[in-house]
Amino acid sequence: MATVVMMKHPQTGLTKKGFVGFSWTTLFFGGFPALFRGDWVIGLVLIILSVVTWGIAGIIAAFLYNKHYTTKLIEGGYQFADTEALNTIARAKLGVGTASVAPSLS
Repeated sequence: MATVVMMKHPQTGLTKKGFVGFSWTTLFFGGFPALFRGDWVIGLVLIILSVVTWGIAGIIAAFLYNKHYTTKLIEGGYQFADTEALNTIARAKLGVGTASVAPSLS
């Protein structure tokens, strides 16, 4: 099951949920979770690949998508803004250093 970690953009103040770990929603719904998160290109590609490969691509994507999405948030300037324990877990699972750490909101 995916771990939810809050992410905050320091310049805009926007917060989003980052996810790390296995994506059950991607497994069951293919590219639709990506579409709902605003990741249009990946969502459409996953839907097409899932149809073409009879669902095999959806199984593979379930292992990879949450890490991809949260890494894209970090590349877009978002920083971890959850409890220190969750921030540490997310950093370890994503393989990122402490440069992406924001002060805890709690």
